[in-house]
Amino acid sequence: MNKITGGVTAPKGFLANGIHCGIRASKSKLDLALIYSPSPCSAAAMYTQNKVYGAPITVTRNNIANGIAHAMVCNSGNANTCNADGVEKAEAMCQLVGDALGISPEDVIVASTGVIGQVLPLEPLAKGIPEIVPTLHNEGGGDAAEAIMTTDTHAKQEAYTIEIDGKTVTIGAMAKGSGMIHPNMATMLGFLTTDANISSDMLKLALKLAVDDSFNMVSVDGDTSTNDMVCILANGEAGNKEITADGEDFQQFLAVIQEICTSMAKKIAGDGEGATKLIECSVVGAPDTQLAKKISKSIITSSLTKAAMFGADANWGRILCAIGYTDGEFGVDTISVDISSTKGSIHVCENGAGVEFDEDIAKTILLEEEVHIQVDMGQGEGSATAWGCDLTYDYVKINGDYRT
Repeated sequence: MNKITGGVTAPKGFLANGIHCGIRASKSKLDLALIYSPSPCSAAAMYTQNKVYGAPITVTRNNIANGIAHAMVCNSGNANTCNADGVEKAEAMCQLVGDALGISPEDVIVASTGVIGQVLPLEPLAKGIPEIVPTLHNEGGGDAAEAIMTTDTHAKQEAYTIEIDGKTVTIGAMAKGSGMIHPNMATMLGFLTTDANISSDMLKLALKLAVDDSFNMVSVDGDTSTNDMVCILANGEAGNKEITADGEDFQQFLAVIQEICTSMAKKIAGDGEGATKLIECSVVGAPDTQLAKKISKSIITSSLTKAAMFGADANWGRILCAIGYTDGEFGVDTISVDISSTKGSIHVCENGAGVEFDEDIAKTILLEEEVHIQVDMGQGEGSATAWGCDLTYDYVKINGDYRT
């Protein structure tokens, strides 16, 4: 696979843009994104597991139950969640897009992100959607990625190509997420596009497999959002033979989806609210994969471990503590821990007990923007990786006055 410049408009046949329509008070902030493929697309999505979920999720589930869509629309600044008229407003957004594009409103994926519990004003959308449609273009992915941001510090987008069935297939993506991020599905939104020719069933399978090991392995603050959604559209314009079953073509496609989802997940973790560093935790030697996932998530979710990473303190006892309260059957006297960055690596724990190490060298390692924690359980073949960030003073500042 090859990484290329671009995002959701990199694949053939996709148009997009982002504009300011008036949901957000600041006119300098884009707040409406639209992605469109004139060709019908296979569609798939995964959603938050929070029992309180946004109205757009209800509407999107209904709209793509048949596995088909043409467009994805998203507003920022308002989550359209916990509102009595939420479903009505989400359906109205789809109707506005349908009318403006000349497609069925049921062929629209809808998403919202922002403050929970505030009524979504329809007037800016009724004005903005007809305005954005004529501006859609094949290099509009960057503005679309900016328009879905809330507390993100930068837009997140990527694109890759791969040869499948002798054809060049392209996959593009954009995502947002900085706070209220915790497995499963982490306020995180991800939009993927591809010109691959693939059935909706296999597209759904590829997305699930990729999300389970990427977006579902991210935690910023332990809060699972109400509006999480990752969705993908495939319009088939690459011209490859349709992928309808597992095999070499599907595995090649899956590899790219996994790569792009993992990369976007790391971008989200590194851009956590107030974060100064990305924390990657890899667990090997666990009794099984599911337990490895639980342990790695437990470590990157631990507030004490996250605070230690912020302070560049190699307090490995907090890592062992987080391992110890993980639900599952395992021993503790075979565990070893290493911490590393671009400045080097230190071995801090062996057989569940501390070992001598140079605190000054440890601090130098932990002051880097990316820190890797590696845990070897010494008890099996299970392995997994999770991503998080440090816990800083700014996280509290950002969330202390989020609504204002």
